This record gives sequence, C-alpha cells and structure tokens, in this order.
Amino acid sequence: MTALAPVLQGFFTQRLITQRNASPQTIAAYRDTFRLLLRFAHDQTGKQPFQLDIDDLDAPLIGAFLNHLEQARGNSPRTRNARLGAIHSFYRFAALEHPENAHTIARVMAIPTKRFESNILSYLDLDEIKALLAEPDPSTWLGRRDHALLVLMIQTGVRVSELTGLRVGDVHLGTGAHIRITGKGRKKRATTLTGETVNVVRAWLKERGGEPDAALFPTRQGRPLSRYTVGVVVSKHAAAAAAAGCSSLKTKRITPHTLRHTNAMLLRSKGVDIATIALWLGHSSTQTTHIYEHADPALKEQAIARTAPLGAKPGRYRPPDTLLAFLESL
Repeated sequence: MTALAPVLQGFFTQRLITQRNASPQTIAAYRDTFRLLLRFAHDQTGKQPFQLDIDDLDAPLIGAFLNHLEQARGNSPRTRNARLGAIHSFYRFAALEHPENAHTIARVMAIPTKRFESNILSYLDLDEIKALLAEPDPSTWLGRRDHALLVLMIQTGVRVSELTGLRVGDVHLGTGAHIRITGKGRKKRATTLTGETVNVVRAWLKERGGEPDAALFPTRQGRPLSRYTVGVVVSKHAAAAAAAGCSSLKTKRITPHTLRHTNAMLLRSKGVDIATIALWLGHSSTQTTHIYEHADPALKEQAIARTAPLGAKPGRYRPPDTLLAFLESL
C-alpha cells in the first residue's frame, strides 16, 4: 500500500471526524470529491486507487480532473471550486504527514479557484407564489405533503438540507409558533411561523403523526426526503403552474433555493433590515445578505426618483418655503 491510502484515511478519521468534528454533510461532500478523483486518476494512470501515491495526484492531473468536472460532467464553476477546496484541505493535511512530497503538494495548493459570473437573483412574485401553491392536489397524501412543504419553504426560507433534516419534534405550534433549524456549521436558529403557515403545518402534523424524531416530510415509505427529491417536487409543481397559465414561470428556473430567495425578498419588501434577514436565513455574515438589496426593485425605483430627468437644467437644490406651501394647501 502506498502513502496516499493511509494519509487519505487519516484525513477523514483524524482531521475531519475527530479534530474538526465535521458535519455529516461536509464529510459526504469530501467523500464524493475523492471518489470522483480516484476514479479519474485510475482512468488516467491505469493504477488501482490503493496503488496511487501522492505524487501520482500531481498538479497536472488535478487540473485535468477539474476540467473533467466542468466539461464532461457539466459541473458549474461553483461546484468545481468546492471540489478544489476539498482537495486543498486534504493536501494541507498531507503536507504535515509527508513533507517529502512538499514539491507536489505546493504545486497543487497553487491551483487557484475559478472566477465566475453571478447570475441575476431569481425569486417569485406574489402571483407566482399563489400559482405554485395551488398546484399540489389536496385530495392526495402526496399533494397535502407537498403543499405543506412548499408553504414552509416560502415562509421560512430554509435551505433544502435544513428542510430534509427537520423532525416532527422541531415544530412548535403553541404560543410563539416556530421551527427549530440546524443550519450550516451546526448553527441553530428558531424561525417564527405565520398564522397561515401554522394552520397548514398543524393539519399536516395531524395527518403525518409520528414520533418526535421522525422526519417531518417523509417519503411514502417513511424515510426522510432527499435533497434531490425536494428539488424534483419543487420543479414539478412549478412546471405544472406554468402550464396552467402562470406564463412568467416559464422563463424562470425554479429550485428550492429560489424559494429561499423568495422569502428574503418578501421580507425585504416589508422593510425588514438586512441584519434581521441575515439572522432569519442563518447567514454567518450580512455580506451574503446584501444581494437582496441589489435585487430589490423598490430601492432602485427610489434611486431613480431622486435623479433629475435627462436634459434637465442643472441647478442647486432649494427646499420649498413652508409658509407658501401652507398658503397653497388652503
């Protein structure tokens, strides 16, 4: 067995699990990165994964792997950068365990993240929200589950990973109704529920039943929904709403994260400040939340209203005379 196998095992057992106490989601993401990388290295070198050495995974091979992710697998630059982040984390650990491979490790660590264009923020307006929520069939178990799921996502702005982790015991419908959410970095928060959402969730809980540790939104077999399945549910009902007459949905790609953006924009339209929205969404920094200020059409309309018309004669602003204003108002 070469040096790569034991150091990779130590990276997961010692660094991620024991020292960093990484979340299951982080471990799964890193695991998937190295499963893809080792298979790619096998195709390129002809060596079985247990035969690979650290020097086999050099900068040219890692660079080819990153290109493979984008070109062959269709991954976005964001996904490519996330995979590279996992690789960099491993090589930082490997540098301490095997300094004799410092040259190879340094070249891999020098591979930069890729810049990418930010897309225009996509969210639903009130008509689109109503059209989406009208699609699940209330006469079926799946329809009632999907309706409750969509209502909760739009009103709370939960991430899809947070939604799939919700348990029956995380819902509190008494005074100060809220759900308890475990977000990124194991940060916990409580998100308040509106009266409308309370009624929907209460009806669903009555039908759903289950112990406190049971998944709030299960499959028919009682297992928690996967992130993929939630995405399918959202896309399916959005497509149905578009086909039923909400034509504006045809031009939008509706994902679970679109509903999170929708919640933030609803809060912003009601005048909720950015710091509060950041706490509501579980952002670690308000810098992330400022995208909703850039996307807020009301702020842009206010800015336009303050500008002089094109071709207007420049001049110094003079406030109106209060006495004349009073006489003119009579």
